[in-house]
Amino acid sequence: MKKNIIIASAMLMVTGLLQAQSTRQLSATKANEYGVVYTLPTTVLDITIETETTEKQPGEFYKYAKKYLNVSDPIAAPSYTTKLKSVTVTERGVSDDQRRYNMQLKGGFSPYIIVNEENVPLSINTQDVLNREEPELPLPKNSELTPLQTEAARQVISEEMLRSRSVAKRAELAAAQIYALRQSRTDLITGQSDNMPPDGKALQIVMDNIEAQEAALMAMFIGTTRTWTNVKTITFTPEDDVTGEVLARISATDGIVDADDLSGAPVTISVEVTERGEMPQNEKGESIPFPKTGVAYCIPGKADITISYDGKDYFSRRMPFAQFGVDYGMDPSSFTNKKSPVGVKFDSATGAIVETVPAQM
Repeated sequence: MKKNIIIASAMLMVTGLLQAQSTRQLSATKANEYGVVYTLPTTVLDITIETETTEKQPGEFYKYAKKYLNVSDPIAAPSYTTKLKSVTVTERGVSDDQRRYNMQLKGGFSPYIIVNEENVPLSINTQDVLNREEPELPLPKNSELTPLQTEAARQVISEEMLRSRSVAKRAELAAAQIYALRQSRTDLITGQSDNMPPDGKALQIVMDNIEAQEAALMAMFIGTTRTWTNVKTITFTPEDDVTGEVLARISATDGIVDADDLSGAPVTISVEVTERGEMPQNEKGESIPFPKTGVAYCIPGKADITISYDGKDYFSRRMPFAQFGVDYGMDPSSFTNKKSPVGVKFDSATGAIVETVPAQM
């Protein structure tokens, strides 16, 4: 099976005339000999992978956490873990150059077709197009500052701590400062402080600063943890049955990496074609050939798509695909009938007809 996996590193920019899509209206006129050229699609999958990475770092005084703070399980060594948080799959159609058609429409009604930026048909004789419901995609999130990255962390380093070359001595001084901060907070809460703030707002500012300083000092003993998310979109074109093809890998330290990067565990996709599109049949059960002047559309097939990681299925759904179907044609006279012309809406992801409607003049 020919592989077709593309890492999408930038968001597609779209300008909207209809349904936030870049669209064009093509009309069948004498100037173009009443012919309109359009292309049926191949269905591709945009697979958005979201990962969450957690980094843990030991504090400078982790060996003294039990002695001074009675903390028995401080972070003792750096570590990174990355987990797969979500998988979002969106189907769309891309132009298939092998399925380009010249729609011949000549008659009493002046027909037109709406196509998207891929020259894939969205509708004929109607400005209304299928409103596809797109899922909300996750966005990458940076980690919040750890207590040791805040301004409070700089405030709590005393001159004596800076001068001392002994880690044990600095740990002792830091622990003493933690207990001093806790006593200050107690005095403020009970109203016994010699320097009580003038009002509630000022009191809250002081309390917040004490909390931030204590958190910074505690982090020197118990360590820090920070978490962030990464998002990457992979475009995959199913072409036949496949089992466990690697889309990407997830590395503990680097997050989402390429499929051939063996530092990570694989995210795989399996495709099982469950239904092939078939040509319509007559009363004798014989396939009806494509009409000579037919207006082409797709009768799609279907396939089960499963995306897995670490023994768990994160996405599993039966979906329609243009490439597993067949192309057929509609009678062109129905679009040019002067008295009662019709219009149709297409699914841009598959090229299938989704609705027949009265034509809009």
